[in-house]
Amino acid sequence: MEARGISAGYGSSLIVRELDLTITEGAITALVGPNACGKSTLLKSLARLLPLAGGSVLLDGVDLHTKSTRDIARDLGILPQSPIAPESITVGDLVWRGRHPHRRFGQRRTAADETVIAEALAATGTAELIDRPVEELSGGQRQRVWIALALAQDTATLLLDEPTTYLDVAHQIEVMDLLADLNQRTGKTIVLVSHDLNQAALYASTVVAMREGRIIRQGPPEEVLTEETVAEVFGLKCVVVPHPRTARPQIFPLGRHTGA
Repeated sequence: MEARGISAGYGSSLIVRELDLTITEGAITALVGPNACGKSTLLKSLARLLPLAGGSVLLDGVDLHTKSTRDIARDLGILPQSPIAPESITVGDLVWRGRHPHRRFGQRRTAADETVIAEALAATGTAELIDRPVEELSGGQRQRVWIALALAQDTATLLLDEPTTYLDVAHQIEVMDLLADLNQRTGKTIVLVSHDLNQAALYASTVVAMREGRIIRQGPPEEVLTEETVAEVFGLKCVVVPHPRTARPQIFPLGRHTGA
């Protein structure tokens, strides 16, 4: 996937301007940066959820805007920020919607569909919730169910906007481990927006640091998540040390009461 000179925003306000980005196939890429820096706008632009004011997005060398919505749904699995489920829908029926790009109009569930749905529910630890209305679930349970829907879509690429939102730290790690497992086992390309720099450092092979609609730096975590770049992107003093098990960079913020 490649963005070439894309500009996008809302109404007359452009959030990202003439931005270039190449997403490595079969890798995990994390988009990081302060609030309102353009991370979600960039992700929506890559997913064709937001019209471009300029430039183009290519997938396997083909401009996304020349492809049908159905074809895009077969290529890209998308989890937006704070998705809304239809009223009274059950978990099983919501995850079933992930199979819609792969079926003909009016076609009933096949055995293959049931297998994919069951695997998606099992992978996200939500199989026991299959008959529960989504509106009755906790925030963390809902988030895992939405991830199950994205998995059921069975695409080569996943675009996830803050996939660990609403989750406690244990479930955050479970979800990130799940994404890493999918990446390693199936070669899925995963692009995710994250506010957690340490998780991005541990799980992503490429980190894209953004500020004010621009890419400040991109590359391996150890090259991007430095004290200098964190200061430039977030305006935050910090100490960066290697993780004791993985040697990946870990960021410790320095505030007025923590040694800054």
